[in-house]
Amino acid sequence: MLQHLPAVVVVLTVLLQFGTMWAVGHARGKYGIKAPAISGHPDFERAWRVQMNTLESTVLFLPSLWLAVQYGQSLWGGVAGLVWVAGRVWYAVSYLGDAAKRGPGYMVSMAGWAATLLLGVVGLVRVILAA
Repeated sequence: MLQHLPAVVVVLTVLLQFGTMWAVGHARGKYGIKAPAISGHPDFERAWRVQMNTLESTVLFLPSLWLAVQYGQSLWGGVAGLVWVAGRVWYAVSYLGDAAKRGPGYMVSMAGWAATLLLGVVGLVRVILAA
């Protein structure tokens, strides 16, 4: 089971992306924000920023997770990935409620991302030096 942890993290990341997308769509309907507008009611704007910030973070996270799993340790890469997902969920929920409270979730997710990147880079350097 544990060897599949990184795949579980990827599925959770996809679900997180879907959740942020759903929150934006819901807010569009609730506040009458017609596409392609991305401004209007502050609650809609927060939902949109959560989606965009999460998407931006995912672009950095997934390659780092791949590196960690490919060149580091699959288990620890998966654990770091779970930290990233948990931090992003915390970030999203906090940001949707009050933008000023998004910091702790952001820091947790960045710690998870940094751990995946570190695991991957260290593993890659070891492979290169051993060749």
